[in-house]
Amino acid sequence: MDSQLVEARALEAEITALRRACVEPPAPGEDTSRVRKSFQEIYQADSEGWELSKDLRSHLGHLESELQFLSTLTGISIRHYSKKTEDLTSTEMTEKSIKKVLQRHRLSGNCHMITFQLEFQLLEIQNEESLSSVITDLSIIMEPTEYSELSEFVSRAEERRDLFMFFRSLHFFVEWCEYRKRTFKRFKEKYPEAVHLSEGASSSCMGIRNPSRPGFELVIVWRIQIDEEGKVLPKLDLLTKVPLQALELDKNGVIETAPLSFRTLLGVLGIEATLESLIKSLHTEASN
Repeated sequence: MDSQLVEARALEAEITALRRACVEPPAPGEDTSRVRKSFQEIYQADSEGWELSKDLRSHLGHLESELQFLSTLTGISIRHYSKKTEDLTSTEMTEKSIKKVLQRHRLSGNCHMITFQLEFQLLEIQNEESLSSVITDLSIIMEPTEYSELSEFVSRAEERRDLFMFFRSLHFFVEWCEYRKRTFKRFKEKYPEAVHLSEGASSSCMGIRNPSRPGFELVIVWRIQIDEEGKVLPKLDLLTKVPLQALELDKNGVIETAPLSFRTLLGVLGIEATLESLIKSLHTEASN
């Protein structure tokens, strides 16, 4: 606001000088070179101002381009941001050439479908040799979401005051959620009679049914976990729903060992190939 006021006053002064030069005739005997000089100075000042404005616009455009690239790369978009600075330098610190500043940051944004708000304090201490900074307080507010895994992770990030871990883990967590959603949706579209999603495309469970064998169903439970260090890992388990009669006829214990066999298959084939093989095996049984 101060810079805008200064610029406005400068423009007013230039306009006043220009009007005076145009309206007031030169005094008797006064050389008209002064008038020409006034015009030249005003023109030069305007030119320099325009060049500075062009540089600022160019720099701003470059920063916006970089911000857009980072948002595309990480999926994280910052909508609002503010910062307040407080100088905590004491007289004793000044004598020792030490500067202590506390910054209070507030921002809000989203990572794809997940919305968040952050408030954190950054303490900077600078002396003649080095500059150190540390986050002294971190508060994270997440909008209500169906992802229960995030609650514990957010509390852990706040406790550790680890802002980098929060953004990094949130990015990979959302990527895995999107991948799970796309995978379940593709199998539902490819095998509409066999695949069942109880909670729609965003479901964490996928049921596989055999139309010719009522009561028999395989359920894939796909969770996305965040460990103590913030590493994001998918965890898939197989549950079986079979009639009691089928269990009694399963003398070789195939149904009982199915979850363990499923995990082994995941390590060999990967997620999508394993799910496809389960669906196809049920389809083969149905056609037979």
